[in-house]
Amino acid sequence: MVRAGHVVSKRFTGPLAKEYRTERNNHIVFALDAGRTMCEPIDGLPRIDRAISAALLTGYVALKAGDRASLFAFAGRPMLASPTVSGAKGFATIQRAAGAVDYGAEESNYTLALTSLSNQLHRRSLIVVFTDFADPTSAELMLRATGRMLQTHLVLFVIMRDAELADIAQGRPEDPADVSRAVTASALLRERAIVVARLRRMGAHVLEAPHDQIGTRLVDRYVTLKRRSLL
Repeated sequence: MVRAGHVVSKRFTGPLAKEYRTERNNHIVFALDAGRTMCEPIDGLPRIDRAISAALLTGYVALKAGDRASLFAFAGRPMLASPTVSGAKGFATIQRAAGAVDYGAEESNYTLALTSLSNQLHRRSLIVVFTDFADPTSAELMLRATGRMLQTHLVLFVIMRDAELADIAQGRPEDPADVSRAVTASALLRERAIVVARLRRMGAHVLEAPHDQIGTRLVDRYVTLKRRSLL
């Protein structure tokens, strides 16, 4: 019978209580796209710099929570793969690796990068991918590579909302050039929405947020995934 929240059985004379604990020692990989698109500025600062700040903030929280973390960066090819560290003292290793991430002038090669990253991982991990897809071709390659990765890992994409692009698409045109810019911006936003919807249907998680909120929003999402035991 159940009494006062405890389960009492005939086999045992004392009450039994089940304790729920959040699992520790999960592996979190911060995969930074440092290709051409991510090196373009948003509100005066390159997207990759904003992504690095968000990764460092979340990495620190993850290490303090008892999880393990590493950093991976890529552009036309893999650029950097840090050691996997644990504990607050390991944060310095992640910081040094982040400081070595360089700007890339070439287009991002998702197939090579994500395949290389998958081959380095020997257990299920949360892979946080900071990226921005500029054209349908690169987006399609990214989707294919992600589909293979989702067979083993939990994947979370972090995408910065471009307020300037939205303003151009929604603004009132005053001359033909404004009309052309608005049409182009609307097409880019529509293509992005299609890719995001496909990622979610595949089973990937997607975080879209303003550039000045991605750090705190990513920490919140990490904590939610952890509480739901999805890591």
